[in-house]
Amino acid sequence: MKLNNKRTVLVGLAFLSICAFWQMYDNVVPLILTKTFHLNETFSGAIMAADNILALFLLPFFGTLSDRTNTKMGKRTPYILGGTLAAVILLNILPLLDNSYYAAASAGKMIAFIVVLGLLLISMGTYRSPAVALMPDVTPKPLRSRANAIINLMGAVGGIIYLAIAAVMYPNSKVLGLDHVNYQPLFIVVALIMAAAIIVMKLTINEPKLVAENQALEAEHPEWNLAEDDGSGNEVLPANVKRSLGFLLASIALWFIGYNGITTWFTTYVDKVMGQGLGGASTCLLIATGGAIISYIPIGSLAHKVGRKKTIMIGIVMLASCFAAGYFLTTAFHSINAIMFIVFALVGFAWAAINVNSLPMVVEMCRGSDIGKFTGYYYTASMAAQVVTPILAGFLMRNISYKVLFPYAALFVLCSFATMTQVKHGDAAPEVKHGLEAYEDMEDLNE
Repeated sequence: MKLNNKRTVLVGLAFLSICAFWQMYDNVVPLILTKTFHLNETFSGAIMAADNILALFLLPFFGTLSDRTNTKMGKRTPYILGGTLAAVILLNILPLLDNSYYAAASAGKMIAFIVVLGLLLISMGTYRSPAVALMPDVTPKPLRSRANAIINLMGAVGGIIYLAIAAVMYPNSKVLGLDHVNYQPLFIVVALIMAAAIIVMKLTINEPKLVAENQALEAEHPEWNLAEDDGSGNEVLPANVKRSLGFLLASIALWFIGYNGITTWFTTYVDKVMGQGLGGASTCLLIATGGAIISYIPIGSLAHKVGRKKTIMIGIVMLASCFAAGYFLTTAFHSINAIMFIVFALVGFAWAAINVNSLPMVVEMCRGSDIGKFTGYYYTASMAAQVVTPILAGFLMRNISYKVLFPYAALFVLCSFATMTQVKHGDAAPEVKHGLEAYEDMEDLNE
């Protein structure tokens, strides 16, 4: 059995689209809220958390709804197409309102901006779970870490495309000292990237055919299934598997609290602490994303050899160490330097080790018909964390010091190490030979 890399890349175009959007959202929207609308860190943090509040409800709902959907295009594709279309339209309205408010401020324009932002977040929420669930839909369980490495690679490509464009279009020399920056060209470019990615995916991926092929393969391998059927079609997890799932979801929440605290506030942090603009911050994040891109495929192979859990725990230790180093580097220096580039490259490697393996561990515990629901569980944990962290980190930065950001992130990432020690299921089980090429070196870490 071998992973179809080309097909996985094409499936990953949906995630490329999503990640390009969120990279821009996390980088630019906080700047608009604080510099155009002059909201303080706590209020802007609350608005930045709105996407995660909505996601708590939308992602599990649309994940489960897509499980039950049956159309000629498949379960996931209708949501991906519809959500992207709405998002592309709404995305280009935001900078118009931003520019208009700067030209002539009014409460009505601020309300309109927030309303459009809310509609945009709803649009993104309708198709994120279906887009992510498409990969395990068409990939056998033992291959999902490797497939997820490619999916994350595609997401990183989306992020790095955005960061490179932002660094070129908005260098420090161009924006330093400006009272207002026009982000309309940047929003247009990102919208075009999103639309092009989804169009190519739709033209090259026949979802119903691929899902049927994968279901037939998994029917030949009942040993891959940790879940049980109670006879009514409902998912029943054994108690020990359920316990592992709970600790895994807690771990996901903890490392997202730390990591998203950095990604949400880094551009503002660099501006306040180091005096660097969007271009400088984007360069650091570009390096981190580049480190992740280089790491995704090797990380997938490493997880295949030593297990998903061990790979994640290596990533946790490295990520916490990098955040601790980030504190000293950003407080000791007043400009971006080569040492910071090295640290951010290691951040990318560490996050790749965590991210490649966490979703496959969650969906490993379910039946094929519930992939959307379990993908929703994953996003419920991650988004609940991301509801809390922009507000909490913003509050601490405002009331203690901006310098608290990196220690805050390192602490929560370290806490996830303790919870991961209690996760006993979700690693890839060894392939049982049934006339197919077996992965003889795949460890069974399930208990």
